[in-house]
Amino acid sequence: QVRLTESGGGLVQPGGSLKLSCVLSGNIWSVYNVGWYRQVPGKQREKVAENAVRGNTVYADSVQGRFTISADDARRTTYLQMNRLKPEDTAVYYCSADLRTARLEPIITSWGQGTQVTVSS
Repeated sequence: QVRLTESGGGLVQPGGSLKLSCVLSGNIWSVYNVGWYRQVPGKQREKVAENAVRGNTVYADSVQGRFTISADDARRTTYLQMNRLKPEDTAVYYCSADLRTARLEPIITSWGQGTQVTVSS
C-alpha cells in the first residue's frame, strides 16, 4: 500500500511564506512525476506545480515566480516552497505522485490527504 503524507500547512499572513512537504511511503518501486494541487470549496482541483522525472517543472500562472517545487533524489519527498503568499492562495493543498509499485505494474497516480493553507491577516 502506498501512502502520501503532507505537512507544513497552516495560517500565514499575506506576504508570508510556507513550505509544504509530502512524504511517500509503502510499497514503491519507482516514482515518476510528482506534483502539487489545490482546491477550494465549490471549485475544481487545480494544478499548482509539477516536477517531471526528467527534471522539467511546470507552474500555474498564478504562482509562477512565487512557488518552487522540488524533490529529493529518490523522489520520496516532495516540497512546495510558497513565498509572497496571497489570500487567494488559501486552499487545501494535495500532493500527487505517478508511480509503480512493482516493475511490471502499471503507473498509477496516488494522492495525499491534503493540508490546509490559509492566508489571512
